[in-house]
Amino acid sequence: MADDVPKVLKVERRVISPWLKVIARDVQFPAASSVETYYAIAEPGYVVVLAVTPDAHVLLVRQYRPALERFSLELPAGMIDADEDPLETARRELLEETGYSVMSIKRIGEAATCSSRISNATHSFFVRTGERTPDFVEEPGVELRAVPLDELRRLVLSGEFGEMTHLGVLALASARGLLAF
Repeated sequence: MADDVPKVLKVERRVISPWLKVIARDVQFPAASSVETYYAIAEPGYVVVLAVTPDAHVLLVRQYRPALERFSLELPAGMIDADEDPLETARRELLEETGYSVMSIKRIGEAATCSSRISNATHSFFVRTGERTPDFVEEPGVELRAVPLDELRRLVLSGEFGEMTHLGVLALASARGLLAF
């Protein structure tokens, strides 16, 4: 079974934007006589921040997502810039989206975002924040919400907080004992 590795015969990359490429791979599986083409989306790495304030509120952002054609309630997150360390991306995204700085930060984990369709990894971090920067100006279209854990639990169970990658971050943080969820 270990030797039954499919053969990638051809790879084509099409650049759609600086943040998105489509990759077509022609793959032949050992037991198959035909070659199948598989498509994947290649994006830069991604960071998700589970941030808890000094008064034990979890920071969420609400923003319009054109892919969904609706608003989404999520953890602060963003793509990793070229040559940027994921930890620095986490600090930057938290400050940009919420106005909160990092008092302490701990890596929760790294995992494939969607192994069947997306060629990137999600890096997740647990943050204890300081106070919000007094002169912070919210990004247009991004609304900050700070919610206690029982409210976050309600939002998850109702489906109002429903981004699967972010749900995975909550589950992993809970499993690691970082959040009593």
